[in-house]
Amino acid sequence: MKHSNHRLSDLIVNAFNQASAAQQCGDIELAYKRLEMAHILGQYSTYYHTKAHISMLRLAIKQRDVKEGLGQLMRIIGAVSKTWLGWLPKGNTGRANVSAFKPMPYSKEIQAILARIENGQGR
Repeated sequence: MKHSNHRLSDLIVNAFNQASAAQQCGDIELAYKRLEMAHILGQYSTYYHTKAHISMLRLAIKQRDVKEGLGQLMRIIGAVSKTWLGWLPKGNTGRANVSAFKPMPYSKEIQAILARIENGQGR
């Protein structure tokens, strides 16, 4: 489902900020969860989609996670070259531990966010 409005952008930026704060506190699992949220919500924007993968790549490098890092490099190429075409697997978390082509159901949290936005309620 494609959403493009300021409320959604605010939520995406907030997810990136939460990921950064979690990483600074050493909570890598939460950092990835927030980056996954930013990825899912921002997946229809080339800018946010690519930013999510670059952020995941940076985190993978800091964690010395070669598999995640290589997966993110491939996904960055895909985000830059395919997002504008709409070739996106809806709900995909963007991590290297899942196929880059696999659609995934939205989490309850994401469903609630999107429902609020569609109903004009913002956050």
